[in-house]
Amino acid sequence: MVAKRNSRNLRYRRRPKLKLRGFNNLTKTLSFNIYDVCYAKRPQARKEYLEYIDEEYNSERLVRILTEVADIIGANILNISSQDYDPMGASVTILIAEEPVDPKPEQVLAHLDKSHLCVHTYPETDSKSGVSTFRVDIDVSTCGKISPLKALNHLIESFESDIVVIDYKVRGFTRDVKGRKHFMDHRLRSIQQYIKKRILARYQCVDINIYQENLFHTKMRLKDLDLDQYLFAINAEDIPEAEQQHIRTVLEQEITEIFYSKHIF
Repeated sequence: MVAKRNSRNLRYRRRPKLKLRGFNNLTKTLSFNIYDVCYAKRPQARKEYLEYIDEEYNSERLVRILTEVADIIGANILNISSQDYDPMGASVTILIAEEPVDPKPEQVLAHLDKSHLCVHTYPETDSKSGVSTFRVDIDVSTCGKISPLKALNHLIESFESDIVVIDYKVRGFTRDVKGRKHFMDHRLRSIQQYIKKRILARYQCVDINIYQENLFHTKMRLKDLDLDQYLFAINAEDIPEAEQQHIRTVLEQEITEIFYSKHIF
């Protein structure tokens, strides 16, 4: 028994740290699509929902979220660019570096030197079904030793995430002191292994991974459809049972089609 336990400890012991010839040139990119789904049948309710969500996730709050991401992954911020749009939506781009750098005051963010964080929001509504959706697209791209995977839980919890679609890819290579190329510098079986168990417990998850290409994909949707969490400006108890069932059907259709990226119903 002792020999087995020691063997198991050796099996899960961390690999020796790579000794690199120079800078770690691997590029690691984490891409998110996060959806918040809401039911607001009346035109005024839809208008108020879009106004609410646009203000709730304006550029100022998005800057705060991405600044927290930079701190979590251990990146240094070089520059921040943000914009709120009319009639709705916002974008933020943050230029980051692994090591401290003196940023140029005239830095142009369109030239994404080093790594970057960016977020874009897309509120929209469907007058026919009464369903409104709020989509957030987030990219966390790093190079060097810092990993965007550390920011997974913070990003999921920073938004009202009914559906989460995550892509992670590693590109390029880095060389060790012996000249051998390394196309991956960390072990990864699934994106889910970096998500807290208490978060995973709330979601139905699907994985599609292409290990030989260092491509990882995870989709998540909430397991429970608590109607009160999807209604805007009204409570479920104030709606007749038959209408409640209709709303559940409409929401289920919307969530399922977004989750599978296809028309199903």
